[in-house]
Amino acid sequence: MQIFRMLLLGALLLLAAAVSAQPVSFELRNNSLQSIPLVITGVMNPNLSPMSNSGVTTETGTTIFFFHKRKRYLLLEVSPALEGKRIVVDELIRDRKRELGLN
Repeated sequence: MQIFRMLLLGALLLLAAAVSAQPVSFELRNNSLQSIPLVITGVMNPNLSPMSNSGVTTETGTTIFFFHKRKRYLLLEVSPALEGKRIVVDELIRDRKRELGLN
């Protein structure tokens, strides 16, 4: 019985790792007239050009940060729900700043 439990636990851990490592593809859109520097953990540190789109494929759980007054803040965490979506980054940053009381 003990071996069965260990095998079951191992299988569940492998399944959880496989699910969390699923790639998610989405698009980042900058509708503003200013570049937006971001940090995508484990991937890159892009600057979104004004009025541009940038395609991103990364794993579930990856975090994306923005900057405000030289300090880094969480913008979003990648989830399967983002698959195929267009994220309007300047609007999302505006909303996050409001949530965080940064305005």
